[in-house]
Amino acid sequence: MAEGEPVAKKPAGKVFNDPIHGHIELHPLLIAIIDTPQFQRLRNIKQLGGAYFVYPGASHNRFEHSLGVAYLAGQLAEALRTRQPELNITDEDILCVQIAGLCHDLGHGPFSHLYDGTFLNKIAEKKKEEGDKAEDERLRTWKHEQGSCDMFDHLVKENNLLPLMKDCGLKLEEPHCDLDFIKEMIVHPDSDEKNQEWPYKGRDKDKAFLYDIVSNKRNGVDVDKFDYLARDSHHLGIQNNFDHHRYIKFASVHLCENDGRKYICTRDKEVDNMYDLFYTRHCLHRRACQHKVYKIIEDMIAEAFLEADDHIQFEGSNKEKFTLSTAMTDMKAYTKLTDSVFEEILNSSSDELSTARRILQKIQSRKIPKFLVEIKLEETIKNWEVTKMDYGMKDKDPVEHMYFYSKLGSTAKKPSPEQPHPQLKAAGVGMPNLAHQLVKKIPSSRKETECPTTISSAVRVKSWLASKGVTRRSW
Repeated sequence: MAEGEPVAKKPAGKVFNDPIHGHIELHPLLIAIIDTPQFQRLRNIKQLGGAYFVYPGASHNRFEHSLGVAYLAGQLAEALRTRQPELNITDEDILCVQIAGLCHDLGHGPFSHLYDGTFLNKIAEKKKEEGDKAEDERLRTWKHEQGSCDMFDHLVKENNLLPLMKDCGLKLEEPHCDLDFIKEMIVHPDSDEKNQEWPYKGRDKDKAFLYDIVSNKRNGVDVDKFDYLARDSHHLGIQNNFDHHRYIKFASVHLCENDGRKYICTRDKEVDNMYDLFYTRHCLHRRACQHKVYKIIEDMIAEAFLEADDHIQFEGSNKEKFTLSTAMTDMKAYTKLTDSVFEEILNSSSDELSTARRILQKIQSRKIPKFLVEIKLEETIKNWEVTKMDYGMKDKDPVEHMYFYSKLGSTAKKPSPEQPHPQLKAAGVGMPNLAHQLVKKIPSSRKETECPTTISSAVRVKSWLASKGVTRRSW
């Protein structure tokens, strides 16, 4: 720390009145993180992107979702410590888990997944056509989780939070640096599941279960999902059948058969509740995130951003200028990139932004392309935008990747098709149609001579697909 540089003062803890979780109290260090420009930026990024143009209630932002995840992360970690003191969960462990929950979405761009999904893919396609393979690869592989880690580092440095973190008991040196631990919970290191070598630096193998609280890469059961299912359902007016309170009540850490590591497990009798979790996610994805009008509007916004990319700039480090598609390489510039870019384009008078402005004006006046037909496919059509629908693990049943413990057993097991757990067998439930693909619209980039883009009848679309020999499961 430079001499004379102001040190962040330790704030008091605060209580937030959250519409989903009620009154939630957060640690003073979390309040210090929240009260920074880098975190406040999340107030201006819609949780569900363009869904607000379809669902009037979908006005919630990444800010409140992040508070909810931080709260639930602390609740689950504290419940495990209270129930199983032998796990040696420390105050620092819980604080790190809460910080990871709070900061896991710092890297989202305008309209959330629209930025690192639809928009960056359009830019990547453009770079590919220009012969820039390196830039194409960079854009296609960049994900908001990496942006979250980069923004977290930037936030800590810009606001001089290291002294405060040290005062709160966090360890800032190797080995087992808590900053590494926090970032590893957001972006897990690449590792081979069959490789027994422990890939993490923040915590040893005996605390492997802590890595599953915020972002669970094994089966998708984590507090991030708990919050967005409850929050999105609330704002969209869709029923949420999953009870996360019940999951936390029955959560317990057990030694698991396959690799001898300790993971968070749930009771065998909770299988129905877990199926409700993944089915609710599927319903939200189908009814909201893949809504036909929502997908068309998001594509239009991404197209407007593509047209505006070379004409809107953000000042970053060393006064260097960055565009919409390069701002995520500099966190100072990226801090300025929010949903407000939509209004900036819409209210501009620049001739350079005229094409982008016309696209956004069409959204506001509801002059959008019409939806033609939705078709389930067994295989992808080349050069067509296809939506893949599943329960979070492609064609696999996520519940089969969970560990369940019985009332009497000390070792947890996965359900096996050959020898299912008695309680799972008695339940007799499963997930039919685990994965399928949907053609929702015909891309405008296709030539009229190649496909019937101007037709008004879905029947002719079906006939055209049939003429191309497309195998379909059902129309």
